[in-house]
Amino acid sequence: MPSTQMIMYEEEYQKISSILDQLCQDAKSKACYLVDQNGQLIAQAGQTQGIDATSLASLTAGSIAATSGLAKLLGEQHFSVLFHEGKDQHIHLTSVGGQIILVVLFDQRSTIGLVRLRVKKYSQQLSQVFTLLEEKASNTSPSAQMGEITDDDIDSLFREDLDQLFRES
Repeated sequence: MPSTQMIMYEEEYQKISSILDQLCQDAKSKACYLVDQNGQLIAQAGQTQGIDATSLASLTAGSIAATSGLAKLLGEQHFSVLFHEGKDQHIHLTSVGGQIILVVLFDQRSTIGLVRLRVKKYSQQLSQVFTLLEEKASNTSPSAQMGEITDDDIDSLFREDLDQLFRES
């Protein structure tokens, strides 16, 4: 996947949300998040209330970036899975397609083995959705991606703003 900003379409967003919902149920996890490598939250599912998703997303991306540096120091290309075990809460991070990070929060109701097994299955499904998104974006013209905004539309918007400004003066 290219490292440019992704365009999310409603159909693919619904697929992603459905996959995350199913992952949460099957892994018996508390919550699942999908984050891009820049730390932007893409989607979330499960018991997400009380969690600052914006901070979680940016810290997750930072953690993955730091771990990539460690991997390179050890002669590895990257580490695709990270696991943080707390007293009561645990976090499983997985790189999906090299650009997306799948975050699974779980507690004593699940196990690392179950989470890893389910993440492997659903990561493949998410990767397929992102491949379709990439293909869809590359087959769509830039004007269509922006809702068919033309130069005339932009000129008209600025003209209206200028007209309003002169009327107020």
